[in-house]
Amino acid sequence: MPYDPAHSEPRWQQAWDGAGTFRAVRDERPKYYVLEMFPYPSGRIHMGHVRNYTMGDVVARFKRAQGFSVLHPMGWDAFGMPAENAAMEQGGHPRDWTYANIATMREQLKPLGLSIDWSREFATCDDAYVHQQQSMFLDMLEAGLIYRKSAMVNWDPVDMTVLANEQVEDGRGWRSGALVERRELTQWFFRISDYSDELLSALDGLSGWPEKVRLMQANWIGKSRGLQFRFDTVDVAGFPQIEVYTTRPDTLMGASFVAISPDHPLARALESDPKVAAFTAEARKIGTSEEALEKAEKLGFDTGLTVRHPLDPDWHLPIWIANFVLMDYGTGAIFGSPAHDERDHEFALKYGLPIRATFGPKGSTLAEADALVADAPYVPLKSEVVSYVRGFAGAQDQSGEAAVDAAIAHAEAQGYGEGVTKFRLRDWGISRQRYWGCPIPVVHCDACGTVPEAKENLPVLLPQDVSFDVPGNPLDRHPTWRQTTCPTCGAPARRETDTMDTFVDSSWYYARFTAPHAPTPTVAEDADYWMNVDQYIGGIEHAILHLLYSRFFARAMVKTGHLPEKSKEPFDALFTQGMVTHEIYLTRDERGRPVYHLPETVRDGRLADGTPVEVIPSAKMSKSKKNVVDPVNIVASFGADTARWFMLSDSPPERDVEWTAAGAEAANKFLARVWRLADEVPEGGDDPDLIRAAHRAIEDVTRAIEGFAFNKAVAKLYELANVIGKSPAGGECRRAALRILAQLLAPMVPHLAEEFWQKAGGQGMVVDAAWPKADPALLVSDSVVLPIQINGKRRAEIEVPKDMPKDQIEALVLADETVQRFMEGLPVKKLIVVPGRIVNVVV
Repeated sequence: MPYDPAHSEPRWQQAWDGAGTFRAVRDERPKYYVLEMFPYPSGRIHMGHVRNYTMGDVVARFKRAQGFSVLHPMGWDAFGMPAENAAMEQGGHPRDWTYANIATMREQLKPLGLSIDWSREFATCDDAYVHQQQSMFLDMLEAGLIYRKSAMVNWDPVDMTVLANEQVEDGRGWRSGALVERRELTQWFFRISDYSDELLSALDGLSGWPEKVRLMQANWIGKSRGLQFRFDTVDVAGFPQIEVYTTRPDTLMGASFVAISPDHPLARALESDPKVAAFTAEARKIGTSEEALEKAEKLGFDTGLTVRHPLDPDWHLPIWIANFVLMDYGTGAIFGSPAHDERDHEFALKYGLPIRATFGPKGSTLAEADALVADAPYVPLKSEVVSYVRGFAGAQDQSGEAAVDAAIAHAEAQGYGEGVTKFRLRDWGISRQRYWGCPIPVVHCDACGTVPEAKENLPVLLPQDVSFDVPGNPLDRHPTWRQTTCPTCGAPARRETDTMDTFVDSSWYYARFTAPHAPTPTVAEDADYWMNVDQYIGGIEHAILHLLYSRFFARAMVKTGHLPEKSKEPFDALFTQGMVTHEIYLTRDERGRPVYHLPETVRDGRLADGTPVEVIPSAKMSKSKKNVVDPVNIVASFGADTARWFMLSDSPPERDVEWTAAGAEAANKFLARVWRLADEVPEGGDDPDLIRAAHRAIEDVTRAIEGFAFNKAVAKLYELANVIGKSPAGGECRRAALRILAQLLAPMVPHLAEEFWQKAGGQGMVVDAAWPKADPALLVSDSVVLPIQINGKRRAEIEVPKDMPKDQIEALVLADETVQRFMEGLPVKKLIVVPGRIVNVVV
């Protein structure tokens, strides 16, 4: 009978469910916690989900077979703007849209046969999750980890909400795509910047993380050593000094101007001038992210005011208000050194400001250095030795690093500045002016001010009777929801209408999975047993946002008693998988615009009417490009095991994999061939080579899975299947090899493996069988493969017994047909046999 996944796969899923096979249990076994980044319930799973969860499932099943108590849970990152957008576009309520999508996606995921403990499932919009998140918020507020202040923020004018800097991409909102503006609002903040140094230094201990992710986080935290100093102003009432921070104090003698932020107190004071007010208002239309500022046109306003240079009181520098200076970075003021900074150079050229070189390439004169920077800045590496032509460093040849240290020492000795260490990381603003999020549990009382809600009044839940017919936050205009009583004095008060950034929701879900139904955020015994996450799997796109916030949140949970000390770093190992891609097929209309075509409409590079198509290979799947492959259809056509096998087999998991129909068909054919192997068990004798091959496969597949080299494990299983198919062995010898194959296949194609296990005489279910162990004695080979080089180039190889004498090896080499062909009838000058290594033939 041919293998029928449509019948077999649901049957085994029901068997696993009925036996409670994947329910995580805290017991005496060592634990293993594997977690994939949980999905947003958009309504459809995609091939990226299939790849992500299949990888985690392989690890979970493998560790379970090795004797671990495994926690492999699933949840839903369920708050956020898409649900509100759907409510505005389609009508209905965000809650209904969200839970309907969760139900749909759950039913799409379950046929994949994932070894998930579904009893631990939750969504971040569940009342219970909201309750515990609000409870922790109050604990962190009491611990001083949260505060409220007025600040300039990124404002998305379409979503009408605040965005963190990390949520601004190319100057636009990460969801709406709208150009972001600056706006001053009172916000709630987490004190993540207090942990900057700790978050940075702890990266060195995350040996199980990809180096590229650690580097991205280190760059984002951005530790720098520089000089903080003061310019004395010239007759500026109320502002005797302007404080500046710079990482390049060695360029101070090349200063051309001082620039202050539109939000600097001096700029605010000057806004009584309508021209200043107009300029600062326009400048605030740019977002607060560095990326937005870098890409914006550099604009300035000359205040007519000046400061004295700290090294020469007779040297006055003009004070400009500049749109590229942020109040939240450094001190809100900079000095411009156009000769050695691209932004400052652009600004100086635009407004005709002086450009003075501080240094030039080694050996430069003053005139040569000035000429070099007239049209473009000279920006060498800090480690590069240059010739200083201006400043207290004289004409010394030294690196920028040494000069910076010298400049700081000089400033401290002269008393006009201090060396300080600063971090780029800023506190995490979590206030969002939207409905579909976790309410911030505080109230505003005229008598008591802003006070935390009492824990006994939690959870503070969202009202259901809201409308989205006009932009803005429905909580602000709800007739009754805001009205409450002060938990301190009992007087009438108003609820906070801002909700939490959804990155808060995803910053602790890994901890909640350890006790998902507890009446407290975590349970000490469960958290101590299950934490940390042993293997975390997800996309590189979360390298900064989610992972950095989660690392901070774990520390906050440790401080407030919700996690053990060991869990300050919550993820012991991290794997970032590549994308699933697919070819794009397109033709062009009469105006040259692309017209995209579904894969099923293209055959041999042409449409049904014979029109040739352009092919873009390995493209990210996109609905608009019509190159999305629906996993539901793949499972229906080929079965879940084929989809899983293809995802694991085609390329290393850290790289992108291109889905092809031919690849899926090849995977399906191989699994069908494996199925047939169990039907071909003739009576016969033993085959020692088969047993040795099976044990070598155990060793190789084990190492491959442990090293996240799933494609290598697949290759070894292909080899073992081929050896079994060619072996003359029969009876129990063959069945033993088949059972080993079934066990090695089980983490990857679990349904087929169960059928195979049964047919090969396995007891119980293969999912419950212990992982096989290779016999060391069977891993020792009696033969060795020797490569054969002819005139220095590898041309052939030969397998010989390890103890074969040299003269017999020489005879076999000279008799080899491939060797004879490359010798081309020429006489042998030398033949050197290096035992166990190589054979060299010189003709």
